[in-house]
Amino acid sequence: MQVIVRGRLTVYEPRGEYQIVLDTVEPKGIGALQLAFEQLKERLAAEGLFDQDRKKSIPEFPRTVGVVTSLTGAAIRDILAVLRRRWPTLHILIAPVHVQGESAGRQIVEALNALNDLSFVDVIIVGRGGGSLEDLWSFNEEIVVRAIAASHVPVVSAVGHEIDVTLADFVADLRAPTPSAAAEAVVPVLAEIVERLRELKVRLGQVMLRHCAFERQRLDAGIRGVTDVRFRLQEAAQRADDMVDRLREMVQQLLTVGRERVHEVQRDLSGLNPILAVKQGLATVPQFSKRLEGQMEAVLAQHRHRINATLAQLNTLSPLAILGRGYSILQTVPAGQVLHRANDVEVGQEMLAQLASGRLSCMVTRVFDDSSV
Repeated sequence: MQVIVRGRLTVYEPRGEYQIVLDTVEPKGIGALQLAFEQLKERLAAEGLFDQDRKKSIPEFPRTVGVVTSLTGAAIRDILAVLRRRWPTLHILIAPVHVQGESAGRQIVEALNALNDLSFVDVIIVGRGGGSLEDLWSFNEEIVVRAIAASHVPVVSAVGHEIDVTLADFVADLRAPTPSAAAEAVVPVLAEIVERLRELKVRLGQVMLRHCAFERQRLDAGIRGVTDVRFRLQEAAQRADDMVDRLREMVQQLLTVGRERVHEVQRDLSGLNPILAVKQGLATVPQFSKRLEGQMEAVLAQHRHRINATLAQLNTLSPLAILGRGYSILQTVPAGQVLHRANDVEVGQEMLAQLASGRLSCMVTRVFDDSSV
């Protein structure tokens, strides 16, 4: 290890040798402050103060930004200019402090604590302009580092220039190379956000128009389907009426044939013994009547069966018949969309159930997919 010594050069006369009476000794290439910096950095790192999992995320859209810096330096002017340009309506709280000198570290700690006591502060910028290691030393003090670590409000460090590194940079939630860069890191550009919102509004309108057109097509298809069912029901009813008319004609024809047969029997009987003819004629009347009744009953049964089959077919086409068997139609509220799959709804969503008689308002408490049935 090489060192730098400071002292007085003297001569030891008895032996003629030079000697140095030392005043100070320090490592070569690293001053006392640099050595203290490295030692404190190593100790705080061992405590975990610089770990990434301790760092808090910077809010995307802060409403209030706290600034801890000097009122007389260039840093405050740069920070304010960038913040006001990027987000004109931003609320800015300035906690003025000395950024170098004996009291600077204590003032920085007090400013950080004061901003943390305000519940509406979203993020804090702490920093100053460039300078020497001695000028920036306040941001290497242990009390300042620990105050930044203890802050529940996210802290952005902006100390010096990009080549300047302090312990505040290691412990801060975000390190910015300059004060201007810190201001750019904490707020977006309002004009860009407005443009993004405008684009999203246009895209949302297009999506809504496409969705409305799709739902209108589904509605039109449903109306056409209902119209088709009604038309088929009307056709079936007309066919049933035609069958009833034909049945009546057949019955009338059978009755006409029966009457003619009776008249023929009567004419045949008139040429015979009146008493015998009458007896024979009377004997054939019950048999003919039974045959006629049997034929009529068979014809009626056949057409009754065909009518019942037609009515049963019509009944299967009726949505009300399906509901009458215990089924229901579920619609979302308020969209009125017919539900086909359980995954199309969420827990807590209101549904409307159409029954064969009346409707029910339901609330989804749990959703089962096919694998959980």
